[in-house]
Amino acid sequence: MTRRTEWPDGPGRPERPDRPDSGAPSLSRAEQGPPPGPEEQARAICLRLLTGTPRTRKQLADALRTRGIPDDAAQEVLSRFEGVGLIDDAAFAEAWVESRHHSRGLARRALARELRTKGVDSALIDEAVGQLDADQEERTARELVERKLRATRGLDREKRIRRLAGMLARKGYSEGLALRVVRRALEEEGEDPDLLERHLPDL
Repeated sequence: MTRRTEWPDGPGRPERPDRPDSGAPSLSRAEQGPPPGPEEQARAICLRLLTGTPRTRKQLADALRTRGIPDDAAQEVLSRFEGVGLIDDAAFAEAWVESRHHSRGLARRALARELRTKGVDSALIDEAVGQLDADQEERTARELVERKLRATRGLDREKRIRRLAGMLARKGYSEGLALRVVRRALEEEGEDPDLLERHLPDL
């Protein structure tokens, strides 16, 4: 008859050691190699930030500065990334304009303001927002008003005009364009042009 071994922490269960012992000594810090230098750190940070999300050179420079990377090392890495196309502010600006105009209906003025906050050069901003001409802006403004029109029904005329025009203004459309688009939409809905005229000049 086989005798069951009694283990210290319970029958049939071996005691777990406090620390795993692989039988090999752990590597000292010297044996693991020197810590990464600032350029290597900057490269790793940039690659991580660029994974799945394009960023401007300024955004990456700000991130490296926040993490304590010296400016000379940061600029060296950023220039290297630009050289191989991993940083491309022109492409970033074009994609930003395309995406934000179609998804949010933002006008050129609002798009330019957003790109400035991301550190894009003025010449690149002008080139990117130049993708949108006046006709495209007006078409988008009309679509925005048409989607919002139903929600304003039941309001008095002046409040309705202000709400629709204000929505376009927040998206960067000029006052003249906003009022023209709102007036046309309300007239097509059946509003009296003469009654609209009484409110529009005051906006």
